[in-house]
Amino acid sequence: MIRLAPIPAGLPATVPFVGPETLERQAGRPFAARLGANENGFGPSPRALAAMQAAAGEVWKYGDPTNHDLTRALAAHHGVRPRNIVVGEGIDGLLGLLVRLTVAPGDVVVTSDGAYPTFNFHVAGFGGCLDKVPYRNDAEDPQALLDRVRQVGARLVYLANPDNPMGSWHDGTVIRTMLDDLPEGALLILDEAYAEFAPADALPDIDADDPRVIRMRTFSKAYGMAGARVGYAMGHPDLIAAFDRVRNHFGVNRIGQAGALAALQDRDWLARTVAQVATARARIGAIAGDNGMTALPSATNFVAVDTGRDGAFARGLVDALAAEGVFIRMPGVAPLNRCIRISCAPDAELDILAEALPRAVAAVSRA
Repeated sequence: MIRLAPIPAGLPATVPFVGPETLERQAGRPFAARLGANENGFGPSPRALAAMQAAAGEVWKYGDPTNHDLTRALAAHHGVRPRNIVVGEGIDGLLGLLVRLTVAPGDVVVTSDGAYPTFNFHVAGFGGCLDKVPYRNDAEDPQALLDRVRQVGARLVYLANPDNPMGSWHDGTVIRTMLDDLPEGALLILDEAYAEFAPADALPDIDADDPRVIRMRTFSKAYGMAGARVGYAMGHPDLIAAFDRVRNHFGVNRIGQAGALAALQDRDWLARTVAQVATARARIGAIAGDNGMTALPSATNFVAVDTGRDGAFARGLVDALAAEGVFIRMPGVAPLNRCIRISCAPDAELDILAEALPRAVAAVSRA
């Protein structure tokens, strides 16, 4: 008999997300439009592709365990010191390491009910206790998060800005105020996975040496490299150095490092992608409107669409669109689950959505 340690022995054998590949295998066919994972279908910079292709010939070598070149390029990009940066296997990997570093069994961690479930997965996996507050007006509620941190003495509090799954965002001054009101000893995890799509005033001006916050960024979204699994965190040098105690030092592969470094240097491609995403958001909004639904404002590369109905109707749309070969997702908690979430994509995939959505709405309305 296999004996597990006490904490994982008490957890369900589930993952936060069912991947589209699993759904394709279940359906026995590929999706015609992949619009559910918030990937960047406009693709990575050609310079990043060339760098990764060149690095593939040296894939027999381990990647640099210090991520030296990428770390220094990121530090220069953000105007901070290399000691303020740690590179990891996407934000997901970095969240897991941070929780391992800071949460002991029984420690309380505050987040929003309906926010990024992978963070919750890590907290549960290390024995932490999740305490959740509801969204307010389809956005995470900084004041409610702060109030709960004070009430329960939380070590960590998680906030995404811009937010997933709703696409909403707060002005940077709101984040600064939240940080200034944070109880002593608490750490704000500021997930900025969608920062490149956000208005400039959504990104707060925070000293990288501020010990009250750790900011997380990724190459999965605007840079179009979700499959490469490269992310990074910025924070106080003492916290950043602590990652060396627990991280997988060869976790970021050689090809991913090369691609991320080249992508970071191609500012023109990034600007082009951001513009394409904005155009796609507008089109998704128009498609939603044509079908009697409302697109919520978004500062991300996806759009939360208010169906005007309930969670059962939204779930029906997700399933009906899957039957049409269109992969989308939806928030999992009421009242957010009245919405469906559609990732931005090139016109060819949005054409498929535009054709399939009226049939899906009709099918669910008849059910």
